[in-house]
Amino acid sequence: MKFKLIIALVADERTEKVIEAARDMGATGATIIKSARGEGLLPAKTFLGLTLEGQVDVILFIVEQHLSRPVLERIADVGRFGKKSGAGVAFQVPIEDAIGLGSQIAAITEEIEEQL
Repeated sequence: MKFKLIIALVADERTEKVIEAARDMGATGATIIKSARGEGLLPAKTFLGLTLEGQVDVILFIVEQHLSRPVLERIADVGRFGKKSGAGVAFQVPIEDAIGLGSQIAAITEEIEEQL
């Protein structure tokens, strides 16, 4: 079984919705890194020397390769990445090897059989 790592940088107020959507598409878990800061095309706005930018969360999903594109597209839709500048970004990278997914393999296998 081959896996991909989906990394999503999401506005913190949309994190729970993105995780729920990814689970609906077959992701079996997520790791959340809270309160990251990013800067996009436009510099952050300031007011009296204070930055007015929001925090982003980094969400990591390990998903089976056949499910990765549908999960990625659903994350982008729920995260509103294409509708609002600075809403977030998500991308996937191949995983050469993974250990510790034994308890999730049965659920992943069942999900893949339903999808294929």
